[in-house]
Amino acid sequence: MEVKISDAVKYIGVDDTTIDLFESQYVVPEGVSYNSYLILDEKTAVMDTVDSRGAGEWEKKLVDALAGRKPDYLVISHLEPDHAGSIGRMIELYPDVTLVGNAKTFAMLPQFFETEPDVKTLTVKEGDTLSLGSHTLSFYMAPMVHWPEVMVTYENSEKILFSADGFGKFGAMGAEDDEGWACEARRYYFNIVGKYGAPVQALLKKLNSLDINTICPLHGPILNEDLSYYIGLYDTWSSYRPENSGVLVAYASIHGNTAKAAEKLGELLRARGVEKVVVSDLAREDMAEVIEDAFRYDRMVVAAASYDGGVFPCMQDFLNHLQSKAYQNRTVGIMENGSWAPSAAKTMRGILETMKNVTLVEPCVTITSTLKEKDLPALEALAEAIAKAV
Repeated sequence: MEVKISDAVKYIGVDDTTIDLFESQYVVPEGVSYNSYLILDEKTAVMDTVDSRGAGEWEKKLVDALAGRKPDYLVISHLEPDHAGSIGRMIELYPDVTLVGNAKTFAMLPQFFETEPDVKTLTVKEGDTLSLGSHTLSFYMAPMVHWPEVMVTYENSEKILFSADGFGKFGAMGAEDDEGWACEARRYYFNIVGKYGAPVQALLKKLNSLDINTICPLHGPILNEDLSYYIGLYDTWSSYRPENSGVLVAYASIHGNTAKAAEKLGELLRARGVEKVVVSDLAREDMAEVIEDAFRYDRMVVAAASYDGGVFPCMQDFLNHLQSKAYQNRTVGIMENGSWAPSAAKTMRGILETMKNVTLVEPCVTITSTLKEKDLPALEALAEAIAKAV
């Protein structure tokens, strides 16, 4: 797929459609792109490399785009291997290239590559500029978005932001995305960057001073229309505000009885006018997608079977993921199931109470083995409390 940016700025990234798990944990049925860019001017600059999985195709694109020239600079935005995995090959091809990064970049670089002592480097700091001719690069530090060495680069003449992992999404460049940009960008953000809301907010404040026409991320499509939409979503996500009004009912069921209770709760919520209710099976559905929904909506109910004096493991895993991603500013209800000694609610409550500004609503519903007629009043009371918690 040909990606057009401008006459001087070329896309030389590659699609990976054979990968099964991104970062060995996130399913990517539509693959992922590793984005790399080349700026052609009096001097030339390569903006990041690609994962070693795509190094051969990337090298061909780089050589063809250079058309006999040599790159003067390689700007390293982020050292994670899916972007820096071909730096070694770049140096082999062009030993005179100057690596551009910040102090943290070069402190970490030897952990990934045993570079030769005579490799040229240029260390930049906040606000530094680098002239390529008619194009000028300005550097802005973005520590912990989502590694400590991350920086973004703004090209002044064409008003392009090279945004590192910011504004990235799952999915190959050549893949059709019927659900639009936000769905897979949201799953990407909350599962990879989500813990670091404050650093993202700090970066967004820096970007407010820039006149940006195009955003070039390290994953996913080039953004050049209605940029306020994408920046607005990042502001919402990174400030931990709910994006939509709705309820996620996340359940962990052993033999299907807790699942039936969760589905019944979903019906009761819809009957009370809750416009969006998502009922998710934590044992079978993509955990990253359920985490995305937990952050997307303003309310959640967790329903789980008791297990070994605690809670069924997939629920514990889900709550631990939310905790590690700084889940906050939400209203949550609890439902447990147990046959002789219900313990799930205590365990779930203990984890939820560690989270910032999470309001737990009553009643906490306990069912014993199967949902029975006598349980319905408590279930209806929980549905009422969640429906009104807006």
